Amino acid sequence: MNDVRTTEAPGFGLIVVGDEILSGKRQDKHLAKVAELLAARGLQLGWAEYVGDAPERITATLRRALASGDVVFSTGGIGATPDDHTRQCAASALGVPLALHPQAKALIEERMREVAAEQGMAYAPEHADNQHRLNMGVFPVGADIIPNPYNKIPGFSCRANRQDKAHTWGVALHFVPGFPVMAWPMIEWVLDKHYAQWQGMDCREERSVIVFGAMEATLTPVMERVEAAHPGVKVFSLPSVDHPEYGRHIDLGVKGAPQAVTAAYADLRAWLEPFGLRYGPEMVRQ
Repeated sequence: MNDVRTTEAPGFGLIVVGDEILSGKRQDKHLAKVAELLAARGLQLGWAEYVGDAPERITATLRRALASGDVVFSTGGIGATPDDHTRQCAASALGVPLALHPQAKALIEERMREVAAEQGMAYAPEHADNQHRLNMGVFPVGADIIPNPYNKIPGFSCRANRQDKAHTWGVALHFVPGFPVMAWPMIEWVLDKHYAQWQGMDCREERSVIVFGAMEATLTPVMERVEAAHPGVKVFSLPSVDHPEYGRHIDLGVKGAPQAVTAAYADLRAWLEPFGLRYGPEMVRQ
């Protein structure tokens, strides 16, 4: 499932599925963790989206993900209860039927045999409950499995080819459970299995300084000047009114490729000098 492109890292997106997130019954933990897993590999999360359990919304979200041209991880909704619709919606978005994946079937049956042995019971594959559990291995036709080290019930990956004038590449959607204990190692496996060739190619760095006693509107011309002078570098301004250590301040800085950030930050500081500002600590983040 390796992407054909080799000159630049693909974009990465995240979809978090579940009414329980949108209702506030559970707090999402995936966004911060996926960003962390990508950053540890020199990659970057480009966007994230939350969607409830309504099938039409999930399908529309997955279609947008396919159109994005990005590598997208989707968490949640791949079980076999009535409120789990992600597998079906993935098939609809891809325009393919669903079918029991033979490798997924074997893994689910292996897990059921283990559970029966742990409970001191005979494994009964024909039992209605066991037959129902096989639905967790019903994936869009053409999908590949994602191993689940926690309980062997796999996730799945799908791809669709995209083409422009220069090249063809595979847009990939990777589906994992909503449980962090399962999802996170599965996402790591996908990153290291399919995207190792891009790791470290999109290294990012942030350099910033705490600025006291300034208004963002006053600093905007300097920010625009830095971005104009350093294409590919982004300037950020994060104001705070009640920080426990710095009080009212602006965290002002630049982010991008390390070498470009060094030059852009030097210009930022130089072009701020005429304002006579008061500064706090400088920070470097990778």
